[in-house]
Amino acid sequence: MRRLGLALLVLAVIATAVWVLTIPTTVPASALPPYAPNVGNGRTMFYAGGCISCHAVQNDEERTRLGGGRALTTQFGTFYPPNISPDPHDGIGTWSEADFITAMWKGTSPEGWHYYPVFPYTSYQRMTLNDVRDLFAYLKTLPAVGGRVRQHDLPFPIRVRRLIGLWKLLFLDGKAFEDDRTQSAEWNRGSYLVNGPGHCAECHSPRNIIGGVVARQRFAGGPNPEGEGWVPNITAAGIGDWSQQDVEQVLASGELPDGESVGSSMVAVVRSTSQLSAGDRAAIAFYIKSLSALQGPRPPQGKHR
Repeated sequence: MRRLGLALLVLAVIATAVWVLTIPTTVPASALPPYAPNVGNGRTMFYAGGCISCHAVQNDEERTRLGGGRALTTQFGTFYPPNISPDPHDGIGTWSEADFITAMWKGTSPEGWHYYPVFPYTSYQRMTLNDVRDLFAYLKTLPAVGGRVRQHDLPFPIRVRRLIGLWKLLFLDGKAFEDDRTQSAEWNRGSYLVNGPGHCAECHSPRNIIGGVVARQRFAGGPNPEGEGWVPNITAAGIGDWSQQDVEQVLASGELPDGESVGSSMVAVVRSTSQLSAGDRAAIAFYIKSLSALQGPRPPQGKHR
């Protein structure tokens, strides 16, 4: 009986520790200083972040109708990005600014539960406070779209959202982006756009067994997180023979140096990057061309890049 009692006590302590460690964190409204949003910059963040790639209504010619619902099939199950239009019933029309910042930085919903990291808040946490506030202001100018998105189709135990709190302990460090003072302003702008709103590493990196980006192979390519095809290595080991102008051209039009065009999910990415200023595309290209060569996993024979 003593052993049983001790075992139960240990389990209770462990369960309590897990419960405390996995409490969803938030950004309180009281932490936000007065601010007048810059909607023009919010538009830039919108296209840098590629929001339309996941949240635009499928087969709708108006790409800024963010009703969500597109199925994202992954090894962990099928996710359905939510409606993030300003609709007050089915979208984020009733969200406060603090709600939005909390979602972007902490991966926590207004209701207090964890978002799954298919929403790339591990990258969005690098965004500056003003850029997130500007993005929220821009989203509120877009059309309201009715229709609530269905629940994710996930197996047990992945559908237990509380467990995402443990995942966050490993991969959500809460660190803001910091300029590298040894680099140029263009390099730092490109680094910010790529590692923050652009969340390029989320697709262009291999992931471990629990879905975290493998840090030592960041940008080295890997299986498409959506389960179709292979995402290429964009370090010098993969595109070392491309010029900066080649990268800029891909971001502007989707045209590859060999005359072919990008495919798969990169088509939607280019729809967004083509809307950025030429200066921002140049900064992204400049940063990408600075990435040291890293060898990533090799695509299976016959896999399309």
